[in-house]
Amino acid sequence: MSKKETPLTRRYWQSVGGALIEEFPAVLRSESSAQRLLDGVIVLGENKALVKHSDVDIKGKDIIVIQTKASRLGMNLMGQAIISAKLMERFEPRSIRSVAICTAGDKVLEALLPLYGIELVIFTD
Repeated sequence: MSKKETPLTRRYWQSVGGALIEEFPAVLRSESSAQRLLDGVIVLGENKALVKHSDVDIKGKDIIVIQTKASRLGMNLMGQAIISAKLMERFEPRSIRSVAICTAGDKVLEALLPLYGIELVIFTD
């Protein structure tokens, strides 16, 4: 968890509710792949609480996948938001929203986000 990014993720979670799973292991480390941790997954409709990934079954639930950078919107954050949503499909949630959180926008890149169904949240303070 990051000292700069975790507070931004939690700030967004406070506004939407549900159960927040930080550092969600979307892919476990193996001989053929690296571990992939998502900054956060919110399970909507659950009690508002910080939970471990092993404590919540997301199959059939509405979820929000969060990727956060304490910097300007960039291609790395965009790519993470796109791929994170795809990685979560194998957990069979009912719906997946993907949110990119950052501290400054980029007009050129922002125009591309709707093409991939990515929501942008900018916290400037």
